[in-house]
Amino acid sequence: MPDMPDVAVPSLADMQHWTWVLGRAQQMVLEQGLDVAGKALPPIPGVTDPDTVARARDFWADSLGLWQRMLTGEAPAAAETPEQARDKRFKDPRWRENPVFDWIRQSYFLLSDQMLAQVEAVQGVDDKQREQLRFAARGFLDAMSPSNFPATNPEVIEKTIETGGENLLKGLHNMLADLGRGQLTHTDAGAFEVGRNLAMTPGKVVLRTDLYELIQYSPTTESVLAVPLVIFPPWINRFYILDLTPEKSFIRWAVEQGITVFMVSWRSADASMKDVVWDDYIAAQIAAIDTVRALLDVPAAHVIGYCVAGTTLAATLAILAARGEAAKVTSATFFTAQVDFEKAGELLHFVSDEQLALLDSVTKDGFLDGRYMAAVFNQLRGRDLIWNYVTNNYLLGKDYAPFDLLHWNGDTTNLPATWHRQYLTDLYRDNLLSKAGALSALGTPIDLGKVATPSYIQAGREDHIAPPESVWALMRLFVGEKRFVLAGSGHIAGVVNPPAAQKYQYWLNPVPVESLADFVAGAVETKGSWWPDWIDWLRARDSATVVANGARIPGHGAIAALGDAPGDYVRAR
Repeated sequence: MPDMPDVAVPSLADMQHWTWVLGRAQQMVLEQGLDVAGKALPPIPGVTDPDTVARARDFWADSLGLWQRMLTGEAPAAAETPEQARDKRFKDPRWRENPVFDWIRQSYFLLSDQMLAQVEAVQGVDDKQREQLRFAARGFLDAMSPSNFPATNPEVIEKTIETGGENLLKGLHNMLADLGRGQLTHTDAGAFEVGRNLAMTPGKVVLRTDLYELIQYSPTTESVLAVPLVIFPPWINRFYILDLTPEKSFIRWAVEQGITVFMVSWRSADASMKDVVWDDYIAAQIAAIDTVRALLDVPAAHVIGYCVAGTTLAATLAILAARGEAAKVTSATFFTAQVDFEKAGELLHFVSDEQLALLDSVTKDGFLDGRYMAAVFNQLRGRDLIWNYVTNNYLLGKDYAPFDLLHWNGDTTNLPATWHRQYLTDLYRDNLLSKAGALSALGTPIDLGKVATPSYIQAGREDHIAPPESVWALMRLFVGEKRFVLAGSGHIAGVVNPPAAQKYQYWLNPVPVESLADFVAGAVETKGSWWPDWIDWLRARDSATVVANGARIPGHGAIAALGDAPGDYVRAR
């Protein structure tokens, strides 16, 4: 056999040259094929129409450019967008300093831009369908990020080499534990406990029904406002979002301002609650208000409704108005609450026929497992609440950091199946609450245009669950005195923002306006928490005070205390 000739290893210059030759050849074939198809056939939307052909050519040219720059070590052709520069998934400097990982990162951005551009170019779909496509595309792209895979994440590769793979074993343990509990873990499970370092504001349970416990908190001031406050939290979550660690607790702060505070703690649903409907929650709100009025011997109470409880509170006020009983409520405050769901944000993607059929399939026992709702809310912020934890805790094997808000977020509650489906169809899908008389509860038609109760309406500027434009509908539908405040941050941090933290900001507009856009255009920004503005507004409704004794102390009135706050229902699974 003759000797094989020596084969020289190609130089970098040779590789660059032949990469360019092959790439140019493939580009020519692609362009020629598109041109021939375009001449032989009528333009096919999304395939051979001029705009699609142009995007395909641009994508190919950009891809080839990225490959060429990786081989040559040239700087990127274009600067990063501000969003790309802030992308926390690629904060490790090796995503930019190493040519291979820089190419992976930029290729991902290029593919993402192209896929999202294709969504915008799809023809024959309405705005709702296009937004669904955007949501699905963004979810897919977040899942396919190279930061989510061990072989394409430089930090994971380094950690795997450094630990001999121990990080992956620890991450596998974390993942299997989450699969076993059916829920993604966000924080150290042992760091927090209700009654130990969460929900610690002193008080007593003064009423317990099949649907809720009523907690009265102990006064810390010698005198208190004569008009008490009843808070209705959302039953989708535990009430203690408003009573986190003491320095973050809205309840503790409100008590310190000299308010007699009552909190409703909803029961987590089980099979016995399969027939509970919206009417029952409205009746519970009315009953809680009446209980407080009777206990303290006062004609009326201030009320707060958060999220879905705020939606329900709006219906409650409409029913009280229709009954001639509006005077039972001195003022109403709404935390990120919606009554017109036309612009209710990304949750509208979960009320299609397919999603409702899925919901029916997982509620056979008459209640919806809270883990299902947790998964839905996690999808709304998948990059932060899903894939961030996949990378940190599954791939890097990091320990979970203690975070009280995320502990609360994972402390799920179950929902009555009949009510929940009714809520999604009647309110989210069919938007009936915003139409006078389209819905009835407790035998009374609901007309929000009858609500004249003074209302303080808070929205979060970055709220993805109750977008501020959707919350603004309360300003349009209610007829009484109204004050709108736009808080910095979102659905939770925009509400739970104690003054001592000196975080975020809020906006007020001193001039009456007709739309959120006009409100924003003329709004005045104030740094810090909006809570002091709220308490000033509340005192302006009725500033009378009484001595904090007798029935103002939990268990010292006509109703005996049933146990210490935070009660039993908040701990029930």
